[in-house]
Order: sequence, then structure tokens, then C-alpha cells
Amino acid sequence: MAMPSPFEAVADGLRVALRVTPKASRNAVTGLAETAGGGRVLKVAVTTVPENGKANEAVIKLLSKAWKVPKTSLTVVAGATDRNKILHVAGDPAALLPRLSALIDDVGSEGGE
Repeated sequence: MAMPSPFEAVADGLRVALRVTPKASRNAVTGLAETAGGGRVLKVAVTTVPENGKANEAVIKLLSKAWKVPKTSLTVVAGATDRNKILHVAGDPAALLPRLSALIDDVGSEGGE
């Protein structure tokens, strides 16, 4: 059975479920984690502190570079002050989904299939 994805296609792009770790030792996408509700989140670590939106800015900068999308196409739409966030990636979901899924498969292959 396929594992649930942290991505959800919406009309104008993708929604990505994130779990952010601020004040980490390095900026990195660290893998995938299961949620209590049976979903999946993309785990992201950033070195910045979670105050005045600095950690959110660091997450957007990191993911825009990792996914090769403009920073302006990434928006935190839920959980701005929480470690669990929903990020919106603007664009064509049919084009974004396979590209971003392939990129997280590289980091999220924990536990096997």
C-alpha cells in the first residue's frame, strides 16, 4: 500500500504539510514523518529562531532553493506560529506534484516500502 503524501493538489498549486524544527544545527529537509491522524508531513529543520516569522522565512528560502521554485510562489497558509504548517506552492499542480514528490522521495526513503 502506498504511503500517504504530504502533498495535496489544489486548484492553483499544491498544499504541503510541514513539521518545522527551529533552532536546528543546520537548514535541511530531514525526511518524512507520519502524523497521529495517519497522514504524512515533510520534516524541515532551520537554524533560525521562531520569532517574528523568521523561521517561516527560513523555511520558504530553504524549500524554494531545494525545489527550484521562486520564493514568491511559496506561502505559509496555516500554522504560522506552530511547528506544524501548511505551505502553499503556487503553480500547475500537475507539473509540481511529480517534480516535488521525486525530490522528497530522495530524502524520505526511511522505513522502506
